[in-house]
Amino acid sequence: MYKPLKAAGLPNIRFYDVRHSHATMLLQANVHPKIVSERLGHSHVDITMDIYSHVTESMEGLVVDTLDEFLD
Repeated sequence: MYKPLKAAGLPNIRFYDVRHSHATMLLQANVHPKIVSERLGHSHVDITMDIYSHVTESMEGLVVDTLDEFLD
């Protein structure tokens, strides 16, 4: 099962872990949640945000910094 991963020099991770990492990285890169939701095949963006809310919470400081720079 992991032979292709080993051949590519990648760690032994499940497909689900790749999917989760992909979504997390997109949200951290400020890709709109609706786009991430569509890529994951979720029927509603609420599903995506419920699962990945920890990412958006950790990005809250960036919002404050961005707004502060904008207002200066």
